[in-house]
Amino acid sequence: MESSCGSATMSAVGVPPSLCRRFGRRDWHAIGHGMSGAEVWRFGGEPGFYLKIVSRADPIAVRELADEADRAGWLRAQGFPAADVIEFDGVADRCWLLTRTLAGRPVSAHWAETERDRAIDAFADVARALHGLPVGSCPFDRSLAVTLPLARSAVESDAVDLQRLDPERQGRTGHQMLASLDAAIPDQKEDLVVCHGDLCLPNVLLDPVDMTVTGLVDVGRLGSADRYLDLALATRSIASESLNPQFGDRHVRRFLSRYGEIEPDPARIDFYRLLDEFF
Repeated sequence: MESSCGSATMSAVGVPPSLCRRFGRRDWHAIGHGMSGAEVWRFGGEPGFYLKIVSRADPIAVRELADEADRAGWLRAQGFPAADVIEFDGVADRCWLLTRTLAGRPVSAHWAETERDRAIDAFADVARALHGLPVGSCPFDRSLAVTLPLARSAVESDAVDLQRLDPERQGRTGHQMLASLDAAIPDQKEDLVVCHGDLCLPNVLLDPVDMTVTGLVDVGRLGSADRYLDLALATRSIASESLNPQFGDRHVRRFLSRYGEIEPDPARIDFYRLLDEFF
């Protein structure tokens, strides 16, 4: 995809002209689309900039982009390596988030066999550190009081992407999944911590030399939630044969042991994986 920097107005796709004027017309590289459908661009070398663009016609995507800007700033203030937000702005039909590119490789990158345990250990350590933040200081709420109504709203507005469901739920309707979700709500009180909200391997970056965490990305769903929200998605990501074949069940066990959850609750894991289908 080529940049729209030569255009005088906002085009259907491409980098906003205001950013082209500020940074120049060259060296913008399209790197695909995010999971929310956002256009994703990269500018320059190191450190460079990372740009997400969404259509205002998709209010959910706009809200999530604004949420990501707010949460990244808060997370950096807590001492975590989230992206440095340069600009959150927009025009009539689109809005965008511009951040500095973070160094490092995602945990989902290919690692030598001798490095894989260390990558999983770093992944578990940052989860434990994030969950160790004082939950009362977190201004963002992703508890069930917030997310269950959002899930119902997503079904009613046909916003659930039924083509991207986990294999065991393929072919189901949104209302069928909602009925399953209501039936599976955990009985126990939520064990609230500060959750990443989308804790999967691509969203944690590591220094390839010392295997320390250099970045937390896609933090638009960060907030206070049951710790199993993160544990469910992290273990699903580690165990995915199609997405992360270098890891597997042994690494799931290593992650949980390193984190400190020796005997995980399978019902809570299943519930939070189902809940994730609605977002």
